[in-house]
Formats: sequence, C-alpha cells, structure tokens
Amino acid sequence: MSRRLPPLNALRAFEAAARHRSFARAAAELHVTPAAVSQQIKQLEAVLNVVLFKRGKTLVLSDAAGTAMPLLSEAFDRLELAVNRLRGGNAPGPLVISTPPTFAARWLIPRLDDFHAQHPEIELRLLATRRIVDFSVEDVDMALRFSAGPFPGLHVEKLMSEALVPVAAPALAAGIKKPSDLLSCTLLHDESHDWDPAYPSWETWLASLGVDVDKPLRIRHFGDANLVIEAAAAGLGVGLAWQSLVADELRAGRLVRILDKSVATNNAYHLVVPPNRMHLDKVAAFRNWILAQARR
Repeated sequence: MSRRLPPLNALRAFEAAARHRSFARAAAELHVTPAAVSQQIKQLEAVLNVVLFKRGKTLVLSDAAGTAMPLLSEAFDRLELAVNRLRGGNAPGPLVISTPPTFAARWLIPRLDDFHAQHPEIELRLLATRRIVDFSVEDVDMALRFSAGPFPGLHVEKLMSEALVPVAAPALAAGIKKPSDLLSCTLLHDESHDWDPAYPSWETWLASLGVDVDKPLRIRHFGDANLVIEAAAAGLGVGLAWQSLVADELRAGRLVRILDKSVATNNAYHLVVPPNRMHLDKVAAFRNWILAQARR
C-alpha cells in the first residue's frame, strides 16, 4: 500500500511551529531560518488545501490543525523511537538530566563517581534548575523532580520520600534538650519553599510541639535549602532541613539531629521520563543506577 503523505520536511516544520507557537523557535530547533519554516508551512497548506495557522500577533492553530497536532506529534515521537531502535537503543549526545540544584549538589553529585565508573561511555549533563522543564520543547532526556505530583504523560518512579528534620552544629545541639529551648535559638528558614502551604513555618512547627510562642522568634531567612544546611553546620542557628539532603552531614558529624522530631510531607523525589525516551540505553542505565542508590 502506497502512503499518500505530503513532504516530511514540511510536516516537521509545521509540528515544530505548532508546538512552539513560533516560527523563530521552530527554526532554531530545526537549524533553519524562520523564512524557511514559513515557506515549508505555506507549501504544506497548498498541498493540503487547508489553513494551518490563524496569523496575527501570535500563532493560533486553525481548528483542523488543532485536531491533527496531537496525532502528528505522536507520529514523530514514534518515528524517533523507530530510528533509535535501528541504532540499537543508542542515541548520540550526552544524557541530559534536569534536577533541583540543591539535590544535585548535596545528594546526586557526591554519588556520580560510582555511575561514571559503571558507565564510562555515557556523557552526563546536569541541568540544575528549579524550573520544571517542558520535555515537548526542550532537549532533556529525564528529570528528577521534588513534588507530590501528578506528572501526566510521563513515566514516573518514586525515588524516596522526604521529611523535614531539625538540625544544628554539635556544639549548639548539645544545649537543646526540649522544644522550648528553641525559643532562645536563632532559627534558620528556607524561603524557597514558601510557595508550598504544607511547608511549616517555625511558629507552626513549634506550636505543633506544644510550645507557646509568646514573643517574636529570632529567624534568619535564606533563599535556598543548601544555604540553610551550610548555615546550620557553621553554627549560625537551628535549621529545618530535608533529611535526604543532610544524611551525609549527619553521618560525618557536621550536623546533629535534635529533639528526635520530624515533619512528614507529601512531597517526594521522583524520576520522570518521557515515554519516547524510555527505550534509550543511556536512560535505562541511569534509571537502574539511581533506583539502586535510592534504595540504599
């Protein structure tokens, strides 16, 4: 059966432009000029005798194009899958992983020597960002995300649950015997999680321990969890820290967990992968490695 398809280059230009809602960004992805993308789309419209975009200040898909776009994107995903299977599961270029910066610095990077020893053939590139990457438009193979989810359209595996634990340098921790002792301490607060209503303030956490907070607390604010951990280790105060991020410091004795209290959260670290990347050897290798590390 012969297939009656318009030129694939024109279809590819349309799919990229529709996904980005921009000729310029589509051109950058395809390594051509915006004029070339425009010409390919005009050619496609002529072949199909349809209007694909309602042109104005922004690109808006026509009704016909909007209906066809999900099927076309899926078709290109499957075509990419087929090509990579012809390569035997290999794909050129580094393995690109998006990860929260603090998790990368305090948990992932100290363990990467082991991954490189097992897979010296895989070049790894970490994209350390708090921003949630868009797999449909960015050249990212997989991501480590700290969230309660959900993650629609992605392959998801939970790496580890998370809880907040109060920590301090050993000298400071030695003087804290009961929750009310914290009222006279400098308390370190991570502002980067203020967007999360489940993230406790020091006032609410102390109240949950039965401490009557009847005067203003002495709180130092930091814009990153890593800074809170380093400030606590330097003896600047008591920090509420994510337990996975301070595990190495607790083992080394740089920090001490105080009061044997913790705050459970719904958030957890997850590995997320677009379905069209799951077959790649480099993705499978990192997935198996990090799941084993998390189980430890």
